[in-house]
Amino acid sequence: MAEAKQALVSIVPDDEGKEKFKKCDQVAFYRRQIQGPDLHYRALLDTLVLTEKGARFQMLQPDTQTRLHLSISTCKSETVRILIDELQPIKARYRVPDVETGEPQCEQLRVERRTEDSVTLTWSSGTHLVRVWCFPFRLEILCEEEVIVTFNSRDKLRFETLKDPHRQTSCSSELEEDHTRSLWKETFREFADTKANGPGSVGADLCLHGFSHAYGLPEHADSLKLKDTRGGEPYRLYNLDVFAYDLYSHLGLYGSVPLLVAHKPDRTLGVFWLNSSETFVNIHYNPTDHQDDQTPPVKRRRIGPQTDVRWLSESGVIDCTVLLGPSPLQLFTQYAQLTGYQALPPLFALGYHQCRWSYDDEADVKAVNAGFDRHNIPYDVIWLDIEHTDGKRYFTWDPVLFPDPAGLQRHLEQKKRKLVVISDPHIKVDPDWSLYCEARDGGHFVKDRDGQIYQGSCWPGDSCYLDFSSPTTRAWYSTCFTLDKYKGSTPSLFVWNDMNEPSVFGGPEQTMPKDAVHFGGWEHRELHNLYGFHQHMATMEGLITRSGGSERPFVLSRSFFAGSQRFGAIWTGDNVASWEYLKISIPMLLSLNVAGIMFCGADVGGFVQDPEPELLVRWYQAASLQPFFRGHSAKVTKRREPWLFGEEVTAVIRTVIQQRYRLLPYWYTLFYRAHTSGLPPLRPLWVEFPREQSIFAVDSQYMIGGALLACPVTEPGAQEVRVLLPGSGEIWYDVHSAKAYKGGRTLSLTVTLDTVPVFQRGGSVVCRAAGSGSCTAELQQLPLCLTVALNSHGTADGELYLDDGHSFSYRDRKAFCLRRFNMLSGLLLCRSASEKGAFDCDSVIQSVTILGLKTKPSAMTVHVSGTKDISAAYEYMETCCMLTASNLNLRVVMDWEIQIR
Repeated sequence: MAEAKQALVSIVPDDEGKEKFKKCDQVAFYRRQIQGPDLHYRALLDTLVLTEKGARFQMLQPDTQTRLHLSISTCKSETVRILIDELQPIKARYRVPDVETGEPQCEQLRVERRTEDSVTLTWSSGTHLVRVWCFPFRLEILCEEEVIVTFNSRDKLRFETLKDPHRQTSCSSELEEDHTRSLWKETFREFADTKANGPGSVGADLCLHGFSHAYGLPEHADSLKLKDTRGGEPYRLYNLDVFAYDLYSHLGLYGSVPLLVAHKPDRTLGVFWLNSSETFVNIHYNPTDHQDDQTPPVKRRRIGPQTDVRWLSESGVIDCTVLLGPSPLQLFTQYAQLTGYQALPPLFALGYHQCRWSYDDEADVKAVNAGFDRHNIPYDVIWLDIEHTDGKRYFTWDPVLFPDPAGLQRHLEQKKRKLVVISDPHIKVDPDWSLYCEARDGGHFVKDRDGQIYQGSCWPGDSCYLDFSSPTTRAWYSTCFTLDKYKGSTPSLFVWNDMNEPSVFGGPEQTMPKDAVHFGGWEHRELHNLYGFHQHMATMEGLITRSGGSERPFVLSRSFFAGSQRFGAIWTGDNVASWEYLKISIPMLLSLNVAGIMFCGADVGGFVQDPEPELLVRWYQAASLQPFFRGHSAKVTKRREPWLFGEEVTAVIRTVIQQRYRLLPYWYTLFYRAHTSGLPPLRPLWVEFPREQSIFAVDSQYMIGGALLACPVTEPGAQEVRVLLPGSGEIWYDVHSAKAYKGGRTLSLTVTLDTVPVFQRGGSVVCRAAGSGSCTAELQQLPLCLTVALNSHGTADGELYLDDGHSFSYRDRKAFCLRRFNMLSGLLLCRSASEKGAFDCDSVIQSVTILGLKTKPSAMTVHVSGTKDISAAYEYMETCCMLTASNLNLRVVMDWEIQIR
């Protein structure tokens, strides 16, 4: 059924629409970088100094006599870092703090070769080389003598040096005077941006040799594979509050991760551009065949593919790290070692979340909570938006609507459920409110360029904005979550950071002016993309502090940066109830996972407008197969609790959510792997099948870990879907019918409203719960079921991670267990996969299902260490080659084996 066209009304007061956002040609530093004169830098090879952390050179721009400082460092994890700064700046340039997790282990560099024009450096075994060319300066990274990356390949290095405002040069003409004035003050619409030290932009280009597919650079509502930007807008990284964002756009959204990942069949590499100011990225793919109409075909030169990437940032330094892979999984680990691993969420956070802007009062919350039980739909968390507060003052409760918030949380806790409340970065201007006065008197607010407290507007009206770049302010904010200070809160209350780009109604591009001033005297322009990152950090630290360091926090943030994965979850913001937004959610979430932001999701059903029942069902099906699973809607929409659309829709949604809960042991294990190895739970197909070029751009289906392939239905009225089953030697099993399909083909699959195409990969073992319970706390008490999917060799393996699901005991006391299941030659083994942990629990494997067993066995014997062998009863379905053994009750923490004869 075609969806009825609904009027899209903005929730932002006096919203001026998308015209309030800049295009690249309206950004002065971008124009200067693109249109400016060619500047050729010389690397002064005789200034080379080898240090314990790498190598240093000086660089010279002959025309301007500008001198720069180049440092090169390499790490044990196979990364190369290129850092360029002014040799003698008039003041320190901003370097991004808090994103990288500690000092990397640098390798000692040594000179491999030296010529008149270049110096070649190497490290460790000498597999990789770094070659610095004198003039024009360029830097090559080689693997076994093959150049894989060239920095400054097209001579686009640009570095605007800071100026003293009191020593501006005199202008020889009126035109030159206008140009000079614009360098110090930029105007967009009615907004003026004064630059205290004049222009200070930086830029550089890299050539990625042999690559024709690039990914990453979230957050954009666009395809998984990054598009060639010639003839269009570059990708913009500038965190903005964009209501009902345009699709297939390169406009900046709520968060930014300046990581680009390139892939080809034999290598994956990454480029991490550590800069938190406004950034643009241009991407040019160059084809394999050199086309020149003037050249006879016989003489045309065949050249390899390459991807040219040009980064341009408004300020800061050039801090560029190349991650050398070479496999996708090695690259993910390298990036996690650099910016941190995904936080291990508490188990409840992987369950279903019910949210709305806003639930009316305590009675409404209790009624919704009871509705889930009445309709037998599991869920874990209910959320409250800003109306729960007293006059939009965070850390307070409306005394009429929520007179007993602690009692409400205890009521939910009886069913082992949680409450999440919103806490935005703006603080209502109210001299009679103690928290506002405490923040004002403690110097915790951002200031304007004249040194006064900056005042903007958001939901409460006149507001001041906390300066989360200050460690002191972050520490103060963290204490606001303690139980004695946050009246009405309990340990089962968790937090949602919204509007933290930051959003400023009526501000330039609906955000904070770039010349606002933060801790240390830094202008907002330097650290804009870090603002939400730092609030997320402070909130996470507040919840950890609240528990005395014993309990894992849960914090959702709308804005994010590289490293935000350490703090919790993010979501894709103000989406719309349409099929197009459902479709785009998949590549958006895949791009986030590739860039390290793994605990992510999109609002089920769309935040604004009212979804038709079919769209709502399909969205629940898709979101249940994604990491963060939350239904959310704006207050202008109709209520959409899962039971409000008739029994048929309720039944389908119930089944979808129950299946999500049954799969949580697998999801939790994937997040343990993300937490310890950096491997994303949601994976583009090319991550698991890196040599199959035909799937490199597929973004309508994906892998959940290495075992499950999901292909959500995203078309209205679909009766058939086409599912690409990769791997010519693979076997794929439909998880619903157990039917086996060979890989290396596209399957046409008949679907109905309750069909969710999911396939288990041959060679894998997936652990599910035997039921769903009403929440994750109940789920933990249920027995488990194994599904063993045999590959063409009759083997399979998988793992299961268990801990208490909520505390840091897994980290501090090694209270966890990691079990491995292996099937080989008719023998299924359960063994420990880690000697580091010990966790005594009563979890049992109740049943084992084996897919792809081509002949009916004559016997099944179970052996548990220290006991006698016993025969197990089983059923065999010849039509789908499936064996099921039930009532096994084998303890997960024990070693055991099942022999099939």
